[in-house]
Amino acid sequence: MEDNHTQNHDYEKHRHTHDHSNLSGKKIFWVTVLNAIITMTEIIGGILSGSLALLSDALHNLSDTIAIAMSYFANRLAQKSRDEKRTYGYKRAEILAALVNATVLLALSALLIIEAIKRWQSPETINGLMMMIVAFVGLIANFISVFLLEKDSHNNLNIKSSYLHLISDTVSSIGVLIGGVAIQLWGIIWIDPLITALISIYIIRETWQIIKKTVNILMQSSAPLNYEAIKTEIEKMEKVKNIHHVHTWMSDEKTVYFEAHVEMEDMLLSEVCLITDKIEHLLKEKEGIYHVTLQAEVDKCCDKRLFK
Repeated sequence: MEDNHTQNHDYEKHRHTHDHSNLSGKKIFWVTVLNAIITMTEIIGGILSGSLALLSDALHNLSDTIAIAMSYFANRLAQKSRDEKRTYGYKRAEILAALVNATVLLALSALLIIEAIKRWQSPETINGLMMMIVAFVGLIANFISVFLLEKDSHNNLNIKSSYLHLISDTVSSIGVLIGGVAIQLWGIIWIDPLITALISIYIIRETWQIIKKTVNILMQSSAPLNYEAIKTEIEKMEKVKNIHHVHTWMSDEKTVYFEAHVEMEDMLLSEVCLITDKIEHLLKEKEGIYHVTLQAEVDKCCDKRLFK
């Protein structure tokens, strides 16, 4: 038991160190600065040009700045070691941050769709040239921000939520730039609310996926594992009769906890330990499960369903 505890502690320490090395404070600082500059530029440009699309992009960038700062602090909090009060650690701080970020972005996108409909019904004169210039500046800054966070977004749902904010603003800037060209060259004013609505719909679709994942984790939904294959592998082992009452959950998008009852033949406790060690090794090495708790028994449970 002590060896397993040490292995888990070493694994967690390595994982936290790896996350920390990837997520540098300097990187987050520059992304935050860039987004603050974009936000101020687009607010001024949106007011002067009369472009709703620019103002919507500015609103997104404002939420980005807050979201990225929140992601950074959540990531730092998640690195704290387990203690007597939080024996599972602080990893869910990042899941909470991801949920808050995605929910705010979802609400903002819905509000922008409503504003786009109002603007569609009552078009306003827009300065296409200024709209193009400001959108281009925003596009360059967003590209730099996306590049800075791209690597971290693949391994962290929290950072992915902020990265998605940046991707949405990059797409938004491209749309606003195209809209500015259309307005400047052909006077197509209605394209401004259309672009706003399309960008908002895209963001709603993407953020909804993050919300579903974070809610599933917070509700301790079962981890996405092939349970039938696991059952088959374990029940092939010598002296194992069946595995039942399986429960799994996740503390973040990568850390899976697994517990189950394992019915065995009557044997010495030392032999039981050998079998449970073998099962634990299988689950950790083959399925990537972080922590395993097994209850060995002999004809104890009447209900031997896999899940109960």
